[in-house]
Amino acid sequence: MSQPFDRSCQVPAPAELDESLDEFWSGNAFNISASHNLSGYERNRTYLNVGGKSFVEMSFPTGTDSDGDGRCVVPLDFNQDGRQDLIVRQVGGGPLKLFENRFPKQNWMRISLRGVKANRSGIGARVVAKIGDRQVVRELWPVNTFYSQAPGVVHIGLGADEKVDELTIQWSKESIQRHVNVTGNRHILIKEEDDEVRTVKPGESFPF
Repeated sequence: MSQPFDRSCQVPAPAELDESLDEFWSGNAFNISASHNLSGYERNRTYLNVGGKSFVEMSFPTGTDSDGDGRCVVPLDFNQDGRQDLIVRQVGGGPLKLFENRFPKQNWMRISLRGVKANRSGIGARVVAKIGDRQVVRELWPVNTFYSQAPGVVHIGLGADEKVDELTIQWSKESIQRHVNVTGNRHILIKEEDDEVRTVKPGESFPF
């Protein structure tokens, strides 16, 4: 199999294909038909992080051990309940699989950014949330994977706490913005150089 960096290139087959063995060749891996599976039906694996110290293999009980040749996984709260779900893109076995997060619900915060001096989408901004004696650091980089992209939002788990004591957004070296006592369990919108923290309701258009 060829995995070219140039999405438009075409690599010729190295030899004649044996159709009796279901051999096939794609000159560009970016254009492989969903009817083909390149993994040899290796099953996907899911590991649960336990306290930041170890991992537990939990593929079978979660139903994520598909043999559909997974190509990417994107965390996304698609049912708007504050818990990050998973969307898996695969080749074979159906193009998409959605896995709902059913872990015990805790507190959370979702943050969208709007830059003024920085880029409008806030790409590259550093978000620091101080929650009690904890500090959570995130950077807004919507990961671009195979035919997929993560949403341009920052998701922070608050655990048992219902608010962020201090929320700092570093838009650039020169632009740093702070908000205190920000209530959780909601999607908020923060604009650079604006003191207001706006709540965004599901399906609502952003005010700017």
